[in-house]
Amino acid sequence: MNFRLPPVLGGTTLVAGTAIGAGMLALPMASAGMWFYWSTALMLVSWFVMLRSSQALLEVSLHFEPGHSFHTMVRDLLGPKWSFANGCAVTFVLYTLIYAYVSGGGSIIEQSITSITGNAPPRLLASLVFALLLTTFIWWSSKAVDRFSILLVGGMVITYLFSISGMATHLRIDTLMDSNGNGGEMIFLWGAVSTYLTSFCFHASVPSLVKYMGKEPRTINASLRYGTVVALVCYMSWLTVADGNISREDFKAVIAAGGNVGDLMAATGNNLGSFLILRMLESFSLLAVATSFLGAGLGLFDYIADLCKFDDTNWGRTKTLLVTFAPPILGGIIWPDGFLPAIGWAGLASAFWAVIIPALLLAAARNQFGKTGYVTPGGRLTIPMLLFYGCFVAICHTLFVFNLLPMYH
Repeated sequence: MNFRLPPVLGGTTLVAGTAIGAGMLALPMASAGMWFYWSTALMLVSWFVMLRSSQALLEVSLHFEPGHSFHTMVRDLLGPKWSFANGCAVTFVLYTLIYAYVSGGGSIIEQSITSITGNAPPRLLASLVFALLLTTFIWWSSKAVDRFSILLVGGMVITYLFSISGMATHLRIDTLMDSNGNGGEMIFLWGAVSTYLTSFCFHASVPSLVKYMGKEPRTINASLRYGTVVALVCYMSWLTVADGNISREDFKAVIAAGGNVGDLMAATGNNLGSFLILRMLESFSLLAVATSFLGAGLGLFDYIADLCKFDDTNWGRTKTLLVTFAPPILGGIIWPDGFLPAIGWAGLASAFWAVIIPALLLAAARNQFGKTGYVTPGGRLTIPMLLFYGCFVAICHTLFVFNLLPMYH
């Protein structure tokens, strides 16, 4: 193997760390109708498509000098109108995800306190405490976010391993296979495609990999492959233990209760009967949501500061903080149980900027520069495949929103 391990390891960590987050907590609820076999198939398809779109971005990025952003590539190759549309899509995704994390974080805190003390705190208070604590780090500095994130990620890895291994000891094969039911129905797959797509979104990191590693396509491509495989293994492990502990029938109650992360934790606790494992799972869920909140929040914070030309003084950062976080926090207060739908909406926008836009960029780059150096696997089929799947996800989610596709309940 000719790869230098440290760069590949660092790139793999960046890709996996960006992809894995709170979105994985929505997977068991999104897949309840189709259940384990169909969800496995959809997971593999989503992984393959998102890997290909990231490799398409890599090919495009190598035609530019290291340091060029995603925004710059879209503007130079597709023009200002596409650049504006792409910017709107990314902003929508970030606002939507922050709202989802406020909703999910408050739900987990409420459920954890209720489970331990028997007294439920106000959801409003739980969401506010969660959001205000994390936004304080973002307001303080990027360095504060970086250092705090290291602690959160370390805790997330430890609690993930403990919770997954603990839940695996309680896994029931008949529950996982839905032996008492019909094993899931394919019709429920179409409404989940946008949620699954969101789980593999890390594409803004591709230009960053080129910036930090230089024009090293073999090393970066290895990072993309290994990083997405790590995410795939984590998601499949989580789906396996979740579906093996909570029956398909029990998920109806989870969805009816609002489909938030706290509802999932409550259902897991009812089936596990283990205080320690449940606490580990709740801790992992809260850390995953918090880590994702900081990542999305810092990205949107910097974007808003640049867009609105707010300076870096305390007052300037306060104005940026209000514009960035007031809308999603208010949304979390007004509509506290929107975690699952929000992840789906983020998937709809992600289908545009992380699947369709990379396909258009690849077509424009090949037209302008030809095929030189690194070439995305898949040959001529790559571009039409990405365009088809991106449009397919958008159509499925639109039909689902207008109740033209069934939801499991």
